[in-house]
Amino acid sequence: MMDKIRLTIVLMLVTLTIVTCIHPIYPNEQVLQHIGTVLLLVPLTIDVFRKRLPMSAFIGISCFTVLHVIGARYIYSYVPYKEWAVSLGLVERGFFHDPRNHYDRLVHFSFGVLFFPYFVYVCRKWVKQSSVVAVFMAWLMVQTGSMIYELFEWLLTIVMSSDVADNYNGQQGDMWDAQKDMAMALVGSTGMLLIYMLRCVIVRRK
Repeated sequence: MMDKIRLTIVLMLVTLTIVTCIHPIYPNEQVLQHIGTVLLLVPLTIDVFRKRLPMSAFIGISCFTVLHVIGARYIYSYVPYKEWAVSLGLVERGFFHDPRNHYDRLVHFSFGVLFFPYFVYVCRKWVKQSSVVAVFMAWLMVQTGSMIYELFEWLLTIVMSSDVADNYNGQQGDMWDAQKDMAMALVGSTGMLLIYMLRCVIVRRK
């Protein structure tokens, strides 16, 4: 039996992906970015039928997919979040002083936050770890995943042209981009680690 809520979420993600591919701004780079989208949609689609993931993990991956699809549309470096914030009246036009586009930093931070419930689930169900150990292992998995992705970006700079690799990686001329991206994932996952550990303490006291 299919889970109707999960199916609806997956269909919305697929629809969003298709819509953002209409009249692509950076067609070649967007195709490369959507390899990641497919990898994100596969476990979500499978779970529509298996219904094994906790809803927190399913929603977390889904929200991350939305952020990634938006980033793929503008290849991260050019997501016009500053213009959106001004047009919505959230901030005034002179609010953003840093010329750099920090959308990629947000996504790396979100990876640490939104994937944390999934990694906790993996450690509890597949590795059979206790709650406290599973939470700590999930924290380590975020750092490992973040490092592997940065290594993947480094490999792209070797096999692809410098312009294409720079557009995909979103370095924007920052030689410390990889370290800062990993730091953002570390900050996000550490916040989740503290929240989960606090919940474990509360549950034990009860």
